[in-house]
Amino acid sequence: MPSPDARNLARRIGLAVLVVALLAVPMFADSSSLSLVTRILIYSIAAASLNFVLGYGGMISLGHAAFFGIGGYVVGMLFVHHADATPLMGFIPGSNQLLVTVPAAVVVSGLLALIIGALSLRTGGVQFIMITLAFAQMIFFFFVSLKAYGGEDGIIVRRTNEFLGLNMRDRVTLYYVMLGFWAVFMLALWRVVHSSFGTVLRGMKQNERRMAALGYAPYRYKLYAFVLSGMGAGLSGALMANFLRFASPDMLHWTKSAALMTMVILGGVGSFLGPIWGTAAYLVLETWLAAQTEYWQLWLGLILLAVVLGTRGGINAGMARLAALMMRGRG
Repeated sequence: MPSPDARNLARRIGLAVLVVALLAVPMFADSSSLSLVTRILIYSIAAASLNFVLGYGGMISLGHAAFFGIGGYVVGMLFVHHADATPLMGFIPGSNQLLVTVPAAVVVSGLLALIIGALSLRTGGVQFIMITLAFAQMIFFFFVSLKAYGGEDGIIVRRTNEFLGLNMRDRVTLYYVMLGFWAVFMLALWRVVHSSFGTVLRGMKQNERRMAALGYAPYRYKLYAFVLSGMGAGLSGALMANFLRFASPDMLHWTKSAALMTMVILGGVGSFLGPIWGTAAYLVLETWLAAQTEYWQLWLGLILLAVVLGTRGGINAGMARLAALMMRGRG
C-alpha cells in the first residue's frame, strides 16, 4: 500500500500535469482529438458523480444513466419549445441559453435523484442495486414511448445553446466553455469531499452503525449524497446534449450506467482523480480499438481486466506506486 506521502505526491503531480495538458489541448489537437478530449471532460463529470456515492458512500448504483439522460433531455426539450415558441407543459417557456438550460437540467436531475434515493435507500446491498436499475429502465422506456420528443430517435438540438455571446459553433470555444464547467464542478466536488459532510460519508462507508451511534443519521446523509451525485450526472448530460446537439434514450440505458461504473473502477474507486483517469483511458481505448477491429469490445474488456488486476486499485493506485518508487529513488 503506497504511503500517504506517495499518494499526495501522485495527486499533486497528476493534477499539475492534468491542468497544463487541458489548457494546451487546442494548441496541438486536431478536430477529432479535440472532440475526444471534450467528451472525456463531460463523461468524467458523470463518472466523478458516481464515484462520490460509490467510492465515498459505498452505494452501488446501476441507475446513474437516468440522471445523465434526464439532463440531456431537459436541454433538448427546452430547445424544442424555444424553437416552436410553445411553453413546456403549458407554462414553462423554452430556452436556448446555456445559463438557463444547464441549471434547469441540474435541478430536475436532483429532484429525480431525491425521489429515487428516498425510496431505494430504504434498502441496501443487492436490493439497492436492483431498485436503482429498475428506476433507470422505467425512465428509459418512458422516453422511448414519448413520441412527442422523438421516441426512439431522440431529440435533435439544431444549435448549441448560446452562452455570453460567444461563438458556440467554434469547437475551440466550445471546448473551453466545457472545460470551465468541468473545473467549477471538480472544485465544488473537492470542497464537498473534504468537508465535514464528506468525512461523515466516508465514516458511514467504514462503519454505519458506529456513525449512527455518534448521532449521525445515515439515511439523511446518504440521501443528500445521492441527490448531489444525481445533480452532477445531470450536469454532465446537459453538457453532452449541447456538445452532440442531440439527446436520445441511449443516454438513459443501463449500459450507460455500466460504462460509467467501468470508468470509475478503471481509474480507482474512492480516489478523487481516479474517475478522470478512468474516463480518459476508457474513451481512448474505445476509440482506438473500434478503429482497429470489429471485436473491439472483447479486447477492451481484456485490457480493462488486466489494468484493474495489475494495478490493484486502478490507474490512480498505479500512479501512487510509481510516485512511491520515485521517492525511494531520490532517497
